[in-house]
Amino acid sequence: MNPVVWFEIYVADLARARTFYEKLLKITLEPMEQTEGDWPEMWLFPGEEQGQGACGALVKMDGVGPGPGGTLVYLHCDDCAEPAGRAASLGGSLIRDKFAIGPYGFIALISDSEGNMIGLHSMT
Repeated sequence: MNPVVWFEIYVADLARARTFYEKLLKITLEPMEQTEGDWPEMWLFPGEEQGQGACGALVKMDGVGPGPGGTLVYLHCDDCAEPAGRAASLGGSLIRDKFAIGPYGFIALISDSEGNMIGLHSMT
């Protein structure tokens, strides 16, 4: 079983970050239903509870800001070079272009629109 079950990417501007990830990965994020209590606004990445990998969300939470130097999340891609090439035009930046990691495929590193470093992973 994959030990990662959930991730949160903290953002300063939720609309800007949502647009960045939807266009970067060519996906649609969905709003999380608000529950009772003081929950932050979240936009969910597509996923299935019983599917492969982890589910997660973009989160705007008072007192928790985005930025480099924290946890690094890797997002699946068919070819990580493609979204890496789109990052700068979407308000992010390319940190390291696609490179091989032996039998584990390829990765690229980008900065998102909020300054978070994000990993992109593909097998080709």
